[in-house]
Amino acid sequence: MRIDFTKMHGVGNDFVVFDAPADESLLAPGLLRRLGERRTGIGFDQALVLERPRREGTAVFYRIFNRDGDEVEQCGNGARCVAALLKQRGLAPGGSLTLDSPSGVVQARIDGGLGVSVDMGVPDFDPRSLPFDAPREADSYPLEVAGRSLAIAAVSIGNPHAVLTVPDVETAPVATLGPAIERHPRFAKRVNAGFLEIVSPAEVRLRVYERGAGETLACGTGACAAVAVGRRRRLLDGEVLVRVRGGELRVNWAGPGEHVWLSGPAEISFAGHVEV
Repeated sequence: MRIDFTKMHGVGNDFVVFDAPADESLLAPGLLRRLGERRTGIGFDQALVLERPRREGTAVFYRIFNRDGDEVEQCGNGARCVAALLKQRGLAPGGSLTLDSPSGVVQARIDGGLGVSVDMGVPDFDPRSLPFDAPREADSYPLEVAGRSLAIAAVSIGNPHAVLTVPDVETAPVATLGPAIERHPRFAKRVNAGFLEIVSPAEVRLRVYERGAGETLACGTGACAAVAVGRRRRLLDGEVLVRVRGGELRVNWAGPGEHVWLSGPAEISFAGHVEV
């Protein structure tokens, strides 16, 4: 069977986007893992599958699969890429549209260039929302990892994030601590591990070790999580430039109870098809 796809990326966080196949077996984890291989498949951080709308007033329902084949709840850069693709298909009159996802409705705005902004909802610091095993909500939690005691923050942006503040992201032990945090037993559904360096109240640097994908060049929900954590600690402004390895994102968050917006470029790399 032939599947047509579009390869896209948001500051290096790359995706394969395709319409939902009639045969659900084509979404089997083993097949997705093979397609995700960068040397022998298409190569991607996540696969985004577009389905017919499930709610009135939405343009599409999108599902997210990590490179390891697991289905997850949300993806910020993925949502921005879906919005950009639907704009190209003529489904975003006036430059705005409403998407639907496993974690809920996402509002999107597209500017005249490559920029796309998405509303990622209200950051949820309740540890039960991740879920994370903790007796109560707190700004910081001790976490025993690889013989070390770390101080992390935990927040859901529709998907789970642990944020560790570091003095320098370039020297942070992402390759070793990332997978250890991701699979820590206190995170029942695993977790995205963010390594945050605060440069100034208006600028941060970030690396993220993502569930089921490893370290990626960018993580949209990770950027939102990092800014929400820093802002909650009164260290960041309401608008923050987030520098990631693949480029720059911008996060706007007015504070507790408010929605967080993620902005940045979303680009089509190429279109193709694959026989499965």
